[in-house]
This record gives sequence, C-alpha cells and structure tokens, in this order.
Amino acid sequence: SGKINGAAVAPWRAVRSSAGRRPPPAGRAGVRRPRRRGGAAVRRVLRPDVPRRAPGRAAGAEEGARGGRPHLRQPPRLHFHDCFVQGCDASILLDNSSSIVSEKFATPNNSSARGYPVVDAVKAALEEACPGVVSCADILAIAAKISVELSGGPRWRVPLGRRDGTTANITAANNNLPSPFDNLTALQQKFGAVGLDAAADLVALSGAHTFGRVQCQFVTPRLYNFSGTRRPDPALDRGYRALLSRRCPRGGDGSALNDLDPTTPDAFDGSYYANLGARRGTLQSDQELLSTPGAPTAAIVGRFAGSQKAFFRSFARSMVSMGNIGVLTGSQGEVRRNCRVVNGS
Repeated sequence: SGKINGAAVAPWRAVRSSAGRRPPPAGRAGVRRPRRRGGAAVRRVLRPDVPRRAPGRAAGAEEGARGGRPHLRQPPRLHFHDCFVQGCDASILLDNSSSIVSEKFATPNNSSARGYPVVDAVKAALEEACPGVVSCADILAIAAKISVELSGGPRWRVPLGRRDGTTANITAANNNLPSPFDNLTALQQKFGAVGLDAAADLVALSGAHTFGRVQCQFVTPRLYNFSGTRRPDPALDRGYRALLSRRCPRGGDGSALNDLDPTTPDAFDGSYYANLGARRGTLQSDQELLSTPGAPTAAIVGRFAGSQKAFFRSFARSMVSMGNIGVLTGSQGEVRRNCRVVNGS
C-alpha cells in the first residue's frame, strides 16, 4: 500500500518500481481487490493495441512511419495534461455543461488530447464490478503507466487514492500547459510552477515524446517561419527538415499527424534523446532541451541518450512525482460515476 500527500491508499497491484522506490506502508487493505480490477480493466482495453513483435525487435518498432496503435499513445498525454491544470483531478475529462467549460477545448487539448473513449470503457467496466471505488483520476494514472509498459517502457508502482474534481479550468489549461513553441525558460517556469524539477523532471517527462504523433500545425512554424524570421529553425537537421516538409507542406493540412520519434515511433525507448543529439527533435520544445546555449538540461539529455536504463529509472520517478500534483484525497472531491460529468448532473 502507499500514500498520496500523506493520505493512506492501497495499490491496485504490487509492482516493484523500476526506480527502486516503494510508497511508504499504509492501511486500507480492503480496497486492494478493486484496485487490481482497475489495472485489469485498463489492460483489457489497451492490450488489443499492442503490436505483434517480430523476434529481436523492440515493442512497436514494426509499426511503420505513421501507422501504430493509437490507444497505447494516448493515456500518458491525457494524464500529463490533466495534472498540469489544477492537479491530477480528472478535470480534463469533464464535458461542457451548464456549470462546466470543458478543458477539452483549450488550445493545447482541442483535437490533440485523445483517448477519452479508453477512459470511458475502463470506467464502465469498473463501475459494473465495484461501483464508486476507482476514481477517474486514478484511471488516468493507471492507464498512463500500463500504456508505457505495454509499449516496451519501464514499470513503476502507481500510488492510488486520488479523488475526482468537480470543476474544470479552461483558462489554466490554455496558460499552464507547456507549448510546443515554448523556449527552455518558459518550459522550466511551467514545470517549476507545479512543483516539478525544472531540469530532471522536465527532461525525463519530455521523453514521453518517444512515441506518439503530433499535428503538423505544431511543426510547420519551425519549417517555414521560425520565430517570425520566415526561415527554418537553424537547430533542425537539414535532412530531417526535408522529411518533415514533405509530410507537413506549406499551406497543407494542419491537422495531419506526424511521428514525434522518426526512429521507433511506437516503441517506448531512449531514441528520443539520440534524436535530439542528431538535431532531429520534432518539436521546438524538444530541441530546446539540448540546443539552448548553456542549458542545464543538456547534460541530462546526453546521459539518457547513452543509457536507456537511466532514462527509464528517471521517467518512473518523474511520473510518480507528476501524479502527486495537487491531488484530492479523503473526503475532497468525489469518485465520479461517469468521468465526463460530475455526480448529480
């Protein structure tokens, strides 16, 4: 069992963290079985998207340039985008209503954050098995962990016991979430504002861009008008720029999807950092970690590029830290019956 912000909670299952850390002991053993059901429900939804792997190949490596299994890539982004806005309270899942202006329509989330049907399917299964026990906020944390694991990434133990919020904050979603156009200073400020380390956590969590897709609208400014110069980003490798330009042509479909990691786009591995070293970071915010002169993050990028084990260990630690941002526990908030609406709506 474990704790979130000092509140006693129980784990959904006893998984030894690859970071080598276990949450401190606590009680409430009576909720262990439903927590295990939480993990099982997530796996049932996500496992059909696990790619079949050829012998000797990393998970996801055979998926091709822009194919892949979308459900496995979606939960980590949802969890991240939730936690950076008034804490890990599942506010990102709330739909518009008479009292809610949904965060789903904030600029960083609109048509970008996906995976809501995954959460709906898991929640429906859990409400049938153990109604009112597993929160939507905990589902997001569990789903992020399992999607990384099933894609070849590290395992870690997820402290549980989060409660769901009853409000959303679209203004905070627009202002607090890191932008693909942010420079290093802005990224560090946003990570520091939520209590995360502006170097170690920033570099480790950015490594989630080792799998997934991004819309061309977030890439094209680097290709054609970097910082208003009407020139490409000089930090971008020329060959990779040519590849991105073919996939995201000037005046093309801004919603078209492109791989974040051009090497192994569906595997959770350390190639993201090697790509940065080759000046093949897809987003400006990615390349800023290494290419900003005097960046305190550059040494960490180099360490992770040379050691996937070091990246996995740090990523696991940082995911636990992020999952503890502003959580509601005890009698705070509620356990929503439907993740899209507050109870009683």
